[in-house]
Amino acid sequence: MTLMRSWVTGANSAETPFPLNNLPYGVFSTEGTEPRCGVAIGDMILDMAALETAGLIALAEGGVFHAPCWNGVMELGPDLWARLRARLTELLAEGSEHRAAIAPYLVPQADATLHMPLRVSEYTDFYAGRQHAQNMGAMLRGSPDLPANWLHIPVGYNGRASSVVVSGTDIRRPNGQTKAPDAEMPDFGPCKRLDIELEMGAIVGTPSAFGAPITVDQADAMIFGYVLLNDWSARDIQSWEYQPLGPFQGKAFGTSISPWIVTTAALEPFRAPTPARERTLLPYLDSSIDGLFDIELEVSMQPAGADRATTLSRTNYNRMYYSAAEQLCHHASGGCGMNTGDLLGSGTISGPDKSEYGSLMELCWAGREPFTLDTGEVRTFIEDGDTLTLRGRAVGDGYQIGFGTCTGTILPAVKLPS
Repeated sequence: MTLMRSWVTGANSAETPFPLNNLPYGVFSTEGTEPRCGVAIGDMILDMAALETAGLIALAEGGVFHAPCWNGVMELGPDLWARLRARLTELLAEGSEHRAAIAPYLVPQADATLHMPLRVSEYTDFYAGRQHAQNMGAMLRGSPDLPANWLHIPVGYNGRASSVVVSGTDIRRPNGQTKAPDAEMPDFGPCKRLDIELEMGAIVGTPSAFGAPITVDQADAMIFGYVLLNDWSARDIQSWEYQPLGPFQGKAFGTSISPWIVTTAALEPFRAPTPARERTLLPYLDSSIDGLFDIELEVSMQPAGADRATTLSRTNYNRMYYSAAEQLCHHASGGCGMNTGDLLGSGTISGPDKSEYGSLMELCWAGREPFTLDTGEVRTFIEDGDTLTLRGRAVGDGYQIGFGTCTGTILPAVKLPS
């Protein structure tokens, strides 16, 4: 597919992440206004609440766009999602007869504050990147061999929806219980091995019924869209607590997502196959469609006071072993009901080379190989004041599909009472 041209300022540039091909969904406010639904196009945001009030768009009786989240639209289902996208394309396309009517409802992105684009119902994080899983095994167990279940099942755990925040929200370094290898007793205090995880997040749009399994193809149709996701990780807290039930406090203090939901429809031209299976998956995980997407990903770090950021890693979402649809299918396979607004983290995305590793744990090899930033600072894990940023884009013919940045700055831990 080539660039779809629009009459909106900046929408036809090959450099914009928000051409007409994209039309991602977010929530924004301006001075004196409440958060409401908006659509990014070029340098502008289309005010969906104002457009709905003016009668220029109608998706459901009573309206859905004045809410400070897109959950109401998600609940309407795929047919209405497609109708909305078609209507927006009609209104914003170059040569549209609606230009004069629509122009007053465009707000410069520079004048807007972005908010959480959805109300997260529940959050599940997966462990579905093979290179990352092998690297973690090599570092922590001395062997890159995968756990016995890994090639058969999308491994995951239930996280904290209350800790999911929008890009730009500062993250407080967590306190927690840790234990040094040579210590008799654990200690409690600030995390010393604070890390990121470069992930994609899939957002469930239509729910599944309690007790009712779904197929992978049904799961794919249920996914409303995708965001960049940084699952901040306290590695020292995690390493002490995770046996035998898995991550808990080391993963519960913050998960950042990008501010714009890029719809599955916008990503259709970029579908990519899952890799060849070393072990044949069980039939319930069969699918007739390509479940991954060709999305270029990047991680950068900028220390406090530094004049520029350093790119740490570049990789691609197509490196994953399991797709979001396979993860969603497996999640529901035992009868777990999936809800509108559920968020599924892909798991850390790492490629085969060090330049593609999606966590600092891998880049510094568990602290044994410090790395130097472009500005001269040396790092293993994140220090207070560091800002970490994820970026992602799918590149087409003369255009790109972007998500906005997913960024967070680390604040010092809360001081413990003496």
